[in-house]
Amino acid sequence: MKRTFLALILLFGALPITVAQVRDSTFLGDREGQDLGEVTVTASAMTNRIDRKLVFPTERQRRISTNGVDLLQQLMLPKVQVNPLLHTVSLPGGGELQLRINGVKAEVQDIVALQPADIIRIEFHDNPGLRYNNAEVVLDYIVRRPETGGNVGVNLTDAVDAAWGSNAINGRINHKQSEFSVSYDISHRDFYRMWRDNEEVFHFANGDTRHRKEVGEPGHLELSWQNLKTAYSYQNDQQMFNATFRYHYEKTPHMDYHGLLYEVGDEKNAVNMIDNSSGKGYRPALDLYYQQKMENGQTLVFNLVGTYNSTDNARLYQERDLDGALLTDVKDAVAGKKYSVIGEGIYEKKMGANSINAGLKHTQSHTNNKYEQATSEMNQADTYLYGEFKGKVQKLDYTLGVGATRSYFGQQGTAGREDYTFNPRLVLRYALPGESSIRLKSEVRNVSPALSNLSNIEQEIDSWQIQRGNPNLKPYLRYMTELTYELKKGIFYGNLQGIHDYLPHAIMDEKRQEGNNKIIQTWDNQTDWQRLNSSIYMRVGPIKDILQVSGSVVVNHFISHGNTYSHTYTDWVYNLEMSASYKKFMAVAQLYNGRSWFYGETMTGGEKNMFMLMLGYKHKEMALNAGIMNPFTDNYKQDSENRSQYASYKKSNYINESSRMVMLQFSYNFTFGRTFNSRQKWLNNADDDAGVMKTGK
Repeated sequence: MKRTFLALILLFGALPITVAQVRDSTFLGDREGQDLGEVTVTASAMTNRIDRKLVFPTERQRRISTNGVDLLQQLMLPKVQVNPLLHTVSLPGGGELQLRINGVKAEVQDIVALQPADIIRIEFHDNPGLRYNNAEVVLDYIVRRPETGGNVGVNLTDAVDAAWGSNAINGRINHKQSEFSVSYDISHRDFYRMWRDNEEVFHFANGDTRHRKEVGEPGHLELSWQNLKTAYSYQNDQQMFNATFRYHYEKTPHMDYHGLLYEVGDEKNAVNMIDNSSGKGYRPALDLYYQQKMENGQTLVFNLVGTYNSTDNARLYQERDLDGALLTDVKDAVAGKKYSVIGEGIYEKKMGANSINAGLKHTQSHTNNKYEQATSEMNQADTYLYGEFKGKVQKLDYTLGVGATRSYFGQQGTAGREDYTFNPRLVLRYALPGESSIRLKSEVRNVSPALSNLSNIEQEIDSWQIQRGNPNLKPYLRYMTELTYELKKGIFYGNLQGIHDYLPHAIMDEKRQEGNNKIIQTWDNQTDWQRLNSSIYMRVGPIKDILQVSGSVVVNHFISHGNTYSHTYTDWVYNLEMSASYKKFMAVAQLYNGRSWFYGETMTGGEKNMFMLMLGYKHKEMALNAGIMNPFTDNYKQDSENRSQYASYKKSNYINESSRMVMLQFSYNFTFGRTFNSRQKWLNNADDDAGVMKTGK
């Protein structure tokens, strides 16, 4: 729950006609090998492929956008939720979203640094192939690259009435076939009006029942993070080399909850509670990439990524009676170090309208975590081999793929374990009359246990609860079937989708009784988990080259079968978005409610209605925007709950500063030199999982 809440806190991270020059389309990501030539763009031109959409922004959309995130918001793509004020790009239902620039691994800060005039198109992979592994969506920005010269940019966003800021500077310079780039961003949050309310019920093995309420008092949240990226790339007509160094540093001195705990029905039986967490960590990574184009439509790609992940986390939980006597004292601290190497190779051959690609990816990691009471050393390795064939027969596009995964996990003091899984994939797309199509996708994915859940460490949560890892967790399979219908007519676009997810033996949470008065929070391979999803998305615009509107409704029905429990949960989600522009002025409004997710016995998400309004003015390379978050509510609220028969809770987290927060945004970008179409890097590997187990309520 704390991770979900902390992630939310981080966020507070066919009238005009133009012609887009698209040359050397193979290097720009058109891997079907077809030269797109001169593309007439009316509204948001979208070319469908079986695995992705080629989206061409209009001149109006480029003109009113300040950066790559703004432009993405203007495109209003299905499945993707964009907040141009907070500079966030996410999937409302969770899942992995990959960002790329000419195929190269990118962060949202890199997208903010892009100038709309340099963006030729965005490749929207809403059906990523096998080599993307578990990615739900991939957004690849295809941009022009200066042959000489370069650009410098600055993007500043700060709140007027709260300690909230996100600021960045970037630059790049080109000389013939070489490019050097550097970017640096720093963000901070410092809130003093954060709290939670919680109601929890415990049923112990000795027959006792405890029903408590936590009434929160204003606490302190302080966090900051920094990102540094430097890169060098060299390319000619046949080969490309790219070296990128990234450094991420984050610090959370305070995540402090205070409140009063009392027994329901006996309010005089109360204690004062504090639950304070802090942490810091840094993650340097080196990414080396090489691509070689050969004769007869063949391409070879190699990628090597090394990462070091260091984390230090601490937690203090105390309960004192009203006279100040200490009743419960829980102290946890962990210092974690993780070393990992990811290597991958890809071979692709084009055969007219068909293509075949195969790849081998290996990930090796070693983790050493020092907890208060013990040290945990873990070794993990995953090897993934796959092959995929894409073909076309008249109006039918099809993809046949198969992958095989070997997973290894070993922990100090225990025997290592190997698991093998088989991952087939089938995609069929049929073009219907007009600009409509229907697509069927069915695939089997492998899901490995998280390192933090595999640890054999115990950590106290509070007076009665203990969190315990499970080294016996096994990988499991995800069976997913998806049916999508799309229709585009003039300025109207519609998308209707249904999904069935089935995860037998899914790793999910559970709670157990132990002794007379202890509850164990752990994970296990449960019976199964299912999700039935239906969604409808519609977009209209631009109308009179001024207004564009989109909206969606999503229904998720969850079925969670554990070894000792069974739960169902239904969630309705809506989203309404509007963008308007006139000459140098623009306005964006968004209204949505956050999607809730039910997994195991726990519901997370639970955001209430969110509203954002932004007004902006742009003059040449300079832009000034002003916006407000949640102007009609006096507080931000996020609900969660757990339905365990032994230790259930219903919780609400609040951040007062996030309501009616006024923000100012300034950006300036300066470009020099001329442009040409750059070649694309295909691979994108990174290791962001620290493998550290954390506790919290």
